[in-house]
Amino acid sequence: MRPSSFAVLALLAVLAAALAAAPARAQQAPDTTFDVTIARPAWEAGTGPRLVLDEAHHNFHTLSGRYRPFGDLARHDGLRVAAGGAPFTRESLAACDLLVISNALGSENMGDSTAERSAFTDAEIGAVVAWVEAGGSLLLIADHAPMGSAAAALGRALGVDMRCAYTQDPVQGAKGQPSQVAYTPGAGLDTASAIVRGRAGDPPVRRVVTYTGQSLAGPPGATQLLTLSDQAFDAMVSIQETHLIAKLPPERRKPAGGRAQGLAFERGRGRVVVMGEAAMLTAQVVGGSGGFKFGMNAPGNDDRQFAINVLRWLGRKL
Repeated sequence: MRPSSFAVLALLAVLAAALAAAPARAQQAPDTTFDVTIARPAWEAGTGPRLVLDEAHHNFHTLSGRYRPFGDLARHDGLRVAAGGAPFTRESLAACDLLVISNALGSENMGDSTAERSAFTDAEIGAVVAWVEAGGSLLLIADHAPMGSAAAALGRALGVDMRCAYTQDPVQGAKGQPSQVAYTPGAGLDTASAIVRGRAGDPPVRRVVTYTGQSLAGPPGATQLLTLSDQAFDAMVSIQETHLIAKLPPERRKPAGGRAQGLAFERGRGRVVVMGEAAMLTAQVVGGSGGFKFGMNAPGNDDRQFAINVLRWLGRKL
């Protein structure tokens, strides 16, 4: 393994530690300098679909926290954005047009095994699926362990298989870093999809970068927005074992070649996008002002425009 790979694995261990320990969560913070303005909004201010970001399921990402730049970006595109604090029912879902669920958990303590429990009751899962089939739009984001496990039951109900592990791609790894996967034309990025093509005259999407996450397989007919290389694998470790990834034995590496980290499909009258990585839709800094940037604010990626296009496709503007 290249020295640069060890560097990113060290970073991964730091991030995992921040996830596992509540006091350390402050190390990951939204980038308040991130530009959220949009030159040509898809909707007039405050007239777009009602976007609700779920905050009722021990979510690691919230509108007042690490997903604040995402929420602000959506608002600048004309969406009406609000936090959702209620369990999913027919009545609560009727209050939104576009539901975003990002890194829900089975319990608040990410380092405890209870965090891997399903974040949603069977009744909630049934309500979400019925809402989508009736015309709702869902953006479901579930990262590496334990978030994948917490969202796996909802994923299965939608026909999506979640690996619930830590994805590595030695071929498409950015700058030789297998935990930071770059998707480009001819290397996993589906340039034929409406989400990648975007709207005429808008900035192009030519390089989308993810930060570890998990791999996904979608239902028949799903569009794989971001496809892993044939040498990709999922490191089958828990959040407490991320330090083992660099020397993981073969039996704990599960092939992920051809699987995806981004899916889009229709379900009934509704639309669904499932992402296997959450940081790519954030704009975060680690280590305070001037620290390491990752997500939409990292230089050299088109994650910002990709996020805009995802919301526009779900909002039926693409």
